[in-house]
Amino acid sequence: MDPVIVVGAGPVGLTLALALARQEVPCVVLDEGPGKDEPRPARTVVLREDTAALVERLTGVSLAEAGSRWAGWRSMRRKQVMREITFDVTDPGAPHTDPVTSPHTDPAPLHIAQHVLTGILRGALAAERLVKVAVNSRLDAVEQEPSGVTAHTRGPNGTWWRGSYLVGCDGPRSTVRKLQDIRFPGRTAVERHAVAALRTELPWPGEALLHRMPPWRTAGPSAGEVTGRPLPDGVWRLDWLLPPGKDLVTPELLVSRIRETLAGWSGGTTPPYELLDTGVHTVHHRLARRWRVGRVFLAGDAAHLLGALGTQGLDEGLRDADNLAWKLALTWHHGPHEALLDSYQAERRAIVAGRLRAADQALPVLRGSGGPLSYVRGSAKGNDALFADGHLGRGVLGTPGAYADSPLAPQDLEGETPVDTLPGAPVTDVRVTAEDGSFVPLRDRLGRGALLVVLIAPGTGVWERKHWVTAGIMPRLAAAVTALPHPAELLVAETYPGAAPHTVLLVRPDGHLVTALTGVRPADLYAAAEATLGGPAMTGAEATAGSH
Repeated sequence: MDPVIVVGAGPVGLTLALALARQEVPCVVLDEGPGKDEPRPARTVVLREDTAALVERLTGVSLAEAGSRWAGWRSMRRKQVMREITFDVTDPGAPHTDPVTSPHTDPAPLHIAQHVLTGILRGALAAERLVKVAVNSRLDAVEQEPSGVTAHTRGPNGTWWRGSYLVGCDGPRSTVRKLQDIRFPGRTAVERHAVAALRTELPWPGEALLHRMPPWRTAGPSAGEVTGRPLPDGVWRLDWLLPPGKDLVTPELLVSRIRETLAGWSGGTTPPYELLDTGVHTVHHRLARRWRVGRVFLAGDAAHLLGALGTQGLDEGLRDADNLAWKLALTWHHGPHEALLDSYQAERRAIVAGRLRAADQALPVLRGSGGPLSYVRGSAKGNDALFADGHLGRGVLGTPGAYADSPLAPQDLEGETPVDTLPGAPVTDVRVTAEDGSFVPLRDRLGRGALLVVLIAPGTGVWERKHWVTAGIMPRLAAAVTALPHPAELLVAETYPGAAPHTVLLVRPDGHLVTALTGVRPADLYAAAEATLGGPAMTGAEATAGSH
């Protein structure tokens, strides 16, 4: 079968190619550039716990060594500290107490320069036998037929490429999207920020900061917001919210902002600093009408643009890649599953649409014509919570989405039981015992194309696997797992939040919970697995009809 063609060599396209290769699917990545990225310290991304773990799992590289996990977060309004959160950077998945909204858990976000992240992904791909990266290859034509896709590239290596499927990860001006005549409606210039990357010392080493209405800024309703995010080696990225409009950001204006901000944070005296890079970051909100046309898909910025109020568009793009990879891999290996492929748009577009709606509803409150509406008694803390949601990856603006209404969700399971994770939501990363007897994080078993079946069995951790693998309900469960319609890995966990002993969890390859069952229920387990796969595999004639 022909490889999957991935158009675009940004973080999303490279991640998708790696995720497919890890599931033994060959790929061709069409990179319109020279195969390397210009260092831009002012162009950075913030990754949440799940997306950072995804990249680390695929590359085998600890991102904490290349980026900066925030030691803490603070938000200020004028001279008042509104919120302080401390993270345990030695264990980013551990719970942390938020003194304002306690009890709450906050994994430490990871801040990394985008060219560094892309370099890590490129390095992993260079060692991947199943992936070919074609540099200086700009797409200019796509043709579809029932058996595959043909793409043409121009440039020094211009040629025709044959693929089984094609995924456009080629950014906001996506050629793939335009060639498929897919509309991309939305809002332009929702926010604009002046950006600077500089090396200096600030009073909060390693902590990110959002300062609203700082006392040294009084001109204009939206001029008074600045964000500081740490990077390695004493480097900081600072963002200043700009007033609406297209006013030119001059070097003089930017230097003035830098000096007054550093002085304001350092007691009135501007500390020494080295300016490394500058830019203007414009946030657009757009959502493609369709994410699939036959054998062609969209992902990342080609499918959606978001980013107001601290939300991170790359996070959603990486989740697109994670969602699509296992579905393409299953189809590539086992035959057409049109309902499974259709579920990519149904699941991911709904999540991003909800995120955009939440941001659009919050913006008038936080960016009203009179500035943030913090003059109403008691509203300052509420508004601060909305600001924090996007930056910290929680609430409606930032929490990883749950596929609650997924077309893959099983129906009418007699043995279903509630746990603290809702069906369709990402599972909690607990320690499990693998089939070889080793103890591993549950998250390490994701992305291999197999379903995961997790038995909650307190006490098993203190015994060697050989003593309990043939005892109790394990033989029946092992037999039920072997009979599933798709390869599955059987794991055992001592505990899982909200799960009673002998609860059985069925988990998708991308880490979202399918269902939790009370004990061994082979019929329910089989029905849930089959639903997760989009139903039985289609015949060739059915697939041909479904692709048009």
